[in-house]
Amino acid sequence: MIRAPQVRVVGADGHQLGIMSLQEAVRAAQQQGLDLVEVAPSAQPPVCRITNFDKFRYAQKKKTHDAHRKTGAGGVKEVKVRARTERHDIEFKVRHIRRFLGEGQRVKLSVFFRGREITHPELGQVVLQQIVQLVNDVAQTDGGARMEGRSMSVMLTPRA
Repeated sequence: MIRAPQVRVVGADGHQLGIMSLQEAVRAAQQQGLDLVEVAPSAQPPVCRITNFDKFRYAQKKKTHDAHRKTGAGGVKEVKVRARTERHDIEFKVRHIRRFLGEGQRVKLSVFFRGREITHPELGQVVLQQIVQLVNDVAQTDGGARMEGRSMSVMLTPRA
């Protein structure tokens, strides 16, 4: 399926064989009992590798699968508390936050206000500061606390 008249050929061992005509490259691959696979079609001239095509396809599929799998790992977990949450419940939530951060995930810590609690956002600020202090050894904050409707939130990321 290679259409270019000349190609840059990389051998099975990874060394460059140079630029040659397509027929010469195919003949070199057949002599080794392997296939000529185009790996960089947009290059000038296109780059082809002498390799087993089935192994090449398997490696490509595995690479895309791994890349796809890693995208979900950097997700954001949200932990919600109220402005009047008791000490034990906060400690319980802190254990969850520590676990999420240990897995390499970012955590959005939100304090929700119900009813007239919204008139005292400083209570929510105090709760956020308490929790941030409890996880300060494993997390760092991305910016300060932000009000978003009836909730105040802060983003926590794992320390490097």
